[in-house]
Amino acid sequence: MSGVQKLIVPESDDGSRLDRWFKRLFPHVPHGRVEKLLRTGQLRVDGKRAKGNLRIEAGQEIRIPPLPDPSEVKSPPKVSDKDQKFMRDMVIFENDEIYALNKPAGLAVQGGTKTTRHIDGLLPALGEGCRLVHRLDRDTSGVLLIAKNAASAKTIGRAFQSRRAEKIYWGITNGVPKPLSGEIKGYMAKGRLDNRFGNIHEGKEVMEAVRHGAEGAKHARTLYEVVAQAGQKAGFVVMQPLTGRTHQLRLHMQLLGAPLAGDPKYMTDRPMPGGLEGRLHLHARSISLPREGKAPLTVTAHLPKHMNSAFELLGFDRNRADVDWNALR
Repeated sequence: MSGVQKLIVPESDDGSRLDRWFKRLFPHVPHGRVEKLLRTGQLRVDGKRAKGNLRIEAGQEIRIPPLPDPSEVKSPPKVSDKDQKFMRDMVIFENDEIYALNKPAGLAVQGGTKTTRHIDGLLPALGEGCRLVHRLDRDTSGVLLIAKNAASAKTIGRAFQSRRAEKIYWGITNGVPKPLSGEIKGYMAKGRLDNRFGNIHEGKEVMEAVRHGAEGAKHARTLYEVVAQAGQKAGFVVMQPLTGRTHQLRLHMQLLGAPLAGDPKYMTDRPMPGGLEGRLHLHARSISLPREGKAPLTVTAHLPKHMNSAFELLGFDRNRADVDWNALR
């Protein structure tokens, strides 16, 4: 075991997430162990408890508790040839700074309790030094950016933080949101799922609308437009989140009276449109990154099979997705 260490954050790591910064320095420490160190207050920033998503700043002092030596920790298995191909097949764009993946629905981005297969654990397939710069829900498909090095991660992370990166999502709703376009905003915080709709996930953590000042409340804003309807049973909605809260789009569609089709947590007592698969119909369609002196870099991901089938069944036209976002602000 090592002793207690106190490390100063260098300029090159300014803006990094605490948990990812820690994992880069101590890759032999399992994810579950890192979470426990944070939860129990053993890993501290400037003497204070911190959460893994804290953005650390250059010059801050990070307390590192005693850690096992690398030789004491079982090395994770190497990425198999099959997983190498799996990751490479997901790549839809690459340059000197990033990979862009089209993440399939059902694959987690990071590990956690009972989650051993995830994008983060497969990143060595893309090369040494690759790291996540944002996340998607397990059941959401679409564009996921991977930075090739710390400098790129810092640049992209700041673009997300400053809201200069534009994310566009496509969804199919169970019912039609009312009104048909506009901005939905308010405060949201963690809550618990009830059993109003016979949900097998009762008691699981979800996000819920709360008043300003409530414990854990965070402001969330989403622009949206329903660009096509199948009567009143379903809508093709295009969304642009202006903030990046957990389950933001899923909660906001439910609050508009038409949750995303197949959502197991944010539900309605309205039956699903016939013929749709019981999977979440939410897709991260594109991400646009600002570039100094150049036009933004935009990466677009094709729809997954279950959403393609839904578009065909409901008669939605993929070419009717242009939205004047400035008019909605």
